[in-house]
Amino acid sequence: QERMPQTPPFAAMFDSSGYNRNLYQSKEDSCGGLYYHDNNLLSGSLEALIQHLVPSVDYYPDRTYIFTFLLSSRLFMHPYELMARVCHLCTEQRRASEPGLDKNWIRKIAPKILQLLTEWTETFPYDFRDERMMRNLKELAQRIASGDEMYRKNVQQLLQNLLRKLATVGQYEEVLAQINATSKDHLTLLKARPQTIQRDIITVCNDPYLLAQQLTHIELERLNYIGPEEFVQAFVQKDPLDNDKGCYRDQKKTQNLEAYVEWFNRLSYLVATEICMPVKKKHRARVIEYFIDVARECFNIGNFNSLMAIVSGMNMSPVSRLKKTWAKVKTDKFDILEHQMDPSSNFYNYRTALRGAAQRSLTAHSNREKIVIPFFSLLIKDIYFLNEGCANHLPNGHVNFE
Repeated sequence: QERMPQTPPFAAMFDSSGYNRNLYQSKEDSCGGLYYHDNNLLSGSLEALIQHLVPSVDYYPDRTYIFTFLLSSRLFMHPYELMARVCHLCTEQRRASEPGLDKNWIRKIAPKILQLLTEWTETFPYDFRDERMMRNLKELAQRIASGDEMYRKNVQQLLQNLLRKLATVGQYEEVLAQINATSKDHLTLLKARPQTIQRDIITVCNDPYLLAQQLTHIELERLNYIGPEEFVQAFVQKDPLDNDKGCYRDQKKTQNLEAYVEWFNRLSYLVATEICMPVKKKHRARVIEYFIDVARECFNIGNFNSLMAIVSGMNMSPVSRLKKTWAKVKTDKFDILEHQMDPSSNFYNYRTALRGAAQRSLTAHSNREKIVIPFFSLLIKDIYFLNEGCANHLPNGHVNFE
């Protein structure tokens, strides 16, 4: 793996204008069908792009290309179809090698194919919930493993890591289902016997800084389970390959992305509920000030999603209409937070703060300083408009890779 070409660090990939000048190494492409400008791959036929993905004895695709193509190819073909095509091209290469040099070819190509499969299974593990994907993966891996004992161990490790990941996400989805079920039971119980189970948030955790840290743990865990492909699939209303079916009905689609959006809503309602529960104004004012401190700490950590959820909860009409309660609150700190998350000028203040947090993350000396959790709904909106503004195909039929 260490001998494979490495993608440059993210910050180094762009010049001051944000335009990437030298992301792809130029390469003589025997199959043709790829169009470059200033060493940047702009477009190509689907077949040429697939061939560009498959390693050969003297070539390995750039990692940024691998990620980008594996992510966007699902707009044009199912992942299992792409995997079948990759397997077919690898087999063709093997047949084209000189007779009698089969073992020599495997020794040269095996590490590269293994590396490609490793990157695919680590970045897009959910693709392999499809039995057809898993079958193709095992067949290709088996061919590699038959050549050498060392490769057999690497293949076993790859499959074990993949199965572990899929088992973990299965457990996570079970937990989500459990949370949804118990929250409904909790609501029923709360309506029937409100006093017996009612504990306010300050009783549960009286330290706003600790709560902000715990919210950040939840955010990071939930973000971690969202597959990159969910961002693409979220905007594909219909499977472009089949007019009668929704996209990928036979696979996981976007439930982890949706669960994360639902988490934001739940946090907002929690804040509003906690503020409205106390009977006395001074108690309500105390809860408001508590959540202002939680929100401030979220801002300091770089957790903009929880920050926005808390601000949204405080701006809900059941809370904002409590004029006498707000009169008892020192609102200076809250005004600063509202200013930071002000939606005017397309969230200019927030975007400036986000850039600052991202810059801090690049030079961070501790894990805490590396944390940047964007306001997720706005991120989704940005990606949506980026997607809407770009055609998938160019007039000549090429895939618009750029």
